[in-house]
Amino acid sequence: MKDTSPHIEQKFREMLMARSSEERMMMGFSMFDTAKKIVISSIKNEDPDISLEKLREKIFLRFYGSDFSEFEKEKILAYLKKHTDTQCT
Repeated sequence: MKDTSPHIEQKFREMLMARSSEERMMMGFSMFDTAKKIVISSIKNEDPDISLEKLREKIFLRFYGSDFSEFEKEKILAYLKKHTDTQCT
């Protein structure tokens, strides 16, 4: 569904592009951080006692699960399992 008028879309784009590259990059980082917090909250809501290892796997699959072949996903998940630390959330 697209309910935004072309004039408003253009105005929004102009306002966004008026920001510096650094500001736009920081906005992107902030949006990703927010999305990650929402995903983590959703996963923990489904399984409050989830282990850190399983949480990392589920975060990866939610964000990137459709970007890789099954073989590639298995390799990445094996790497995550091997390198689980406290830095994931």
